[in-house]
Amino acid sequence: MVATDYQDDFEFLAIAWKSDPDKARQRAKELFSRNLRWGLDESEDVFRAYGIPGQPASVIVVKGVIVDQWFGAIGEEDLRLRLDAALALT
Repeated sequence: MVATDYQDDFEFLAIAWKSDPDKARQRAKELFSRNLRWGLDESEDVFRAYGIPGQPASVIVVKGVIVDQWFGAIGEEDLRLRLDAALALT
């Protein structure tokens, strides 16, 4: 799992919105490892703060600065390339 391989370099957060809290919690248990935290952004504050119009979307933030973002799903190889590029910035 990507989150496990990069656990010493990144903090992974999965934020859902417009979802039932119980359903989101159950789905998170199914999908995420222990080193990936998740939350429910019912007020959409996080999505607004990063200019994200909907899900699925991903944002890589390094030292408070957005260094990469995309809308939609990507493959594991592409994700690893993006994380490696962000890691090179640190």
